[in-house]
Amino acid sequence: MTQTLPDTPARTSPRLHRAWIVAAVTLVALVGAAGFRATPGVLIDPLRAEFGWPRGTIASAVSVNLLLYGLTSPFAAALMDRFGIRRVVSGALVLVAAGSGLTVFMTASWQLIACWGVLIGLGTGSMAMAFVATVTSRWFVKRRGVVTGVLTAGGAAGQLVFLPVLAQLTHMYGWRSAAVAVCVTALAVVPLVAFLLRDHPSDVGLPPYGATEPVPKPHNEGAARRALGALATAVRTPVFWLLAGGFAICGASTNGLVGTHFIPAAHDHGMPETTAASLLALVGIFDVVGTIFSGWLTDRVDSRVLLGVYYFLRGCSLLVLPSLFARTAHPSMLVFIIFYGLDWVATVPPTVALCREHFGLTGPIVFGWVFASHQIGAAAAAITAGIIRDHLGDYAAAWYGAGVLCLLAAFLSIRIKRRIITG
Repeated sequence: MTQTLPDTPARTSPRLHRAWIVAAVTLVALVGAAGFRATPGVLIDPLRAEFGWPRGTIASAVSVNLLLYGLTSPFAAALMDRFGIRRVVSGALVLVAAGSGLTVFMTASWQLIACWGVLIGLGTGSMAMAFVATVTSRWFVKRRGVVTGVLTAGGAAGQLVFLPVLAQLTHMYGWRSAAVAVCVTALAVVPLVAFLLRDHPSDVGLPPYGATEPVPKPHNEGAARRALGALATAVRTPVFWLLAGGFAICGASTNGLVGTHFIPAAHDHGMPETTAASLLALVGIFDVVGTIFSGWLTDRVDSRVLLGVYYFLRGCSLLVLPSLFARTAHPSMLVFIIFYGLDWVATVPPTVALCREHFGLTGPIVFGWVFASHQIGAAAAAITAGIIRDHLGDYAAAWYGAGVLCLLAAFLSIRIKRRIITG
């Protein structure tokens, strides 16, 4: 007589959730696109020396880039809903490569604006922080804050870690070698995105990480209509304007001012460009620590409080910076670099969390609009600081002004009321 044994559940070895692979590819794509955003600070003086263009003219190209980088972001988030993350990101990397590669042939300032400003602005804008918000919202329920922090830190740190490499290439082989390096780096990431990135957990039959049930894909309505509809709803709420105002100041005090003008400002005081680029690379290294820690805190602490503290500390550090510039990287400057680096983009995880809390499923697109204000502030700071330097002979007024604005951003952040909207 044959004995029938009761069924027992099959043992399966634990597998890595696909969300982590998507997050890893997203990180690589962000770092690949970060190369160009590191380029302007290194190339301002070489371009001025070769073509005789004023700093204000070169900074205007950076401003166009920063502006389009921000304004493209909400539409890119909606396009990802419509056509998929993989297609949008692959196309964006090609735009970055084209814009950077074509700069080696330019002979006039309008071509600089077309390549640096328009092509690369559109490309990098399609892989801006709304890209991070889309990936984390779709693929993660648990660990959203930490993953947002890692991806944000990776993109920003990649931008700054590129600096010493690009500065060395520029010093040894000229600025065109740096532009070609960025072009090749962006193109090298495209196959990775095409083969490994997936648009939504439902595409592979999985729930998001930390969820127990599958989540349907977003409704494929027109990208422009979805982006503008989210904006029309958001602008009726005070929280949107408080977040947008604070984030505009965030952009002015990071990408627009420090990211664009720190190296020329340090060079004004006799510091070699390669040394100044290395200092910004250190900002990137400490930014990784600060932003990941900020993501961890965002899962546990009131995001409004975090933003208020971050902006207040950044403002204090910028008010001190003008007195720290010297021919060498002395200990006081290193302390500033460490302190400022920890706070560089620590504001992103709590800002993403607040958009998600207040605007529900449209949170990533609303964050795209908030991020657009970040880049408007960055664009304004980039060109304003260049004009200040051309007319006053130094950057001191720009540093002091940014410090005061950061204190204002801290006040705006703590004015946000706690409110959660779902759906």
